[in-house]
Amino acid sequence: MKKILAAAIGTGALVVLGAVAPANAADAPATLSVLHGVPGLTVDVYVNNELKLDDFEPGNLGGPLELPAGTYTVAITASDATDASSPAIGPVDLPLESGKNYTAVAHLTEAGEPTATLFTNDISQIAPGEGRLTVRHVAAAPAVDVLAGGAPVITNLTNPNEQILTLPAAVVSASVAAAGTTTPVIGPADVDVAEGTNTIVYAWGSLDDANLALAVQPIGGLHSTPDGVPAGVAGLAATNAPGSGAVGWLVTAAALLAGAVLGLAALRGRRAAEDRR
Repeated sequence: MKKILAAAIGTGALVVLGAVAPANAADAPATLSVLHGVPGLTVDVYVNNELKLDDFEPGNLGGPLELPAGTYTVAITASDATDASSPAIGPVDLPLESGKNYTAVAHLTEAGEPTATLFTNDISQIAPGEGRLTVRHVAAAPAVDVLAGGAPVITNLTNPNEQILTLPAAVVSASVAAAGTTTPVIGPADVDVAEGTNTIVYAWGSLDDANLALAVQPIGGLHSTPDGVPAGVAGLAATNAPGSGAVGWLVTAAALLAGAVLGLAALRGRRAAEDRR
């Protein structure tokens, strides 16, 4: 009986894995999100001259878009433009690699000029009980410090750079201050550093125009084994939905069980036929 069950499970596993495994892991798409961080400007976003985001407002996050690996030309136009021929920002070429997760940010330079920056999002596994906090400076402002509980945890962060921290999962009261000071220019605001999630915080806007703000982009499903797997591993598509990795494993386990039952039934039928002979 044990040999029959083992053979049935093996048969079911081969059937299911053959159905869910990608033909080539290199075929996994790239994932692209777009953040609009230019105050006072509603825009359209074109990718390879095709309109992807219409009437995109400041502070909004679009996507994620799943795209085959390659280089894409992105142009950001006024919202009433009929095509991408006269962009307000760009066009810029974005090289996207298979299985990686990106955010393209339209924002202001430190001097206040519109520009665009492509960030690669860290979707590596996170230890149980921990979260990842990524802070990005994309505002028209000098270097800043990021404060948690009034104490600096990130110092001298300049536009358009980032710093990444791994922290125990918790709600963090964060604020942004000019480098070397503790008087907030943004916040304080509560930021949920969730377990198994890369919580990406953007400081955007303009200091001179007094419209600095925060935007938050969570990328979940990054739990380490046994809670889950990071997006993109074993053919799972990258996602921003926390816990989606666990759902994927439940679906796969159910399919394996179904395959095992079918295999066991087939082996029992074969043995009954042989006994009748």
